[in-house]
Amino acid sequence: MDFTVKVYLLMQHLPVDERFALKSQIQRAAVSIPSNVAEGCSRSSQLELKRFLEIALGSSYEIETQLLLVERLKMLSEPIALLDDIVEIQKMLVGLIKSIKSKL
Repeated sequence: MDFTVKVYLLMQHLPVDERFALKSQIQRAAVSIPSNVAEGCSRSSQLELKRFLEIALGSSYEIETQLLLVERLKMLSEPIALLDDIVEIQKMLVGLIKSIKSKL
């Protein structure tokens, strides 16, 4: 959830006219990652957990794409350090998914 908090803090620096566009989309995707991990952990089967981890992974790639777009459009004055964080999250999710796959 630390990543999600960082996203919300960073999104405060986007232009006001992006409030209902990129800002909203990025925030929703950021909330989706820990939410899907939590929901997957509450399920009764490893297959369901894997499915929710895959959804979280998809949200992480969505955020990566949107942050790259923000960077290319120069909407923020500072480089986006969150790109390194999201890549690390993706590696963790892929590792968990592989681990579950090997047990199925």
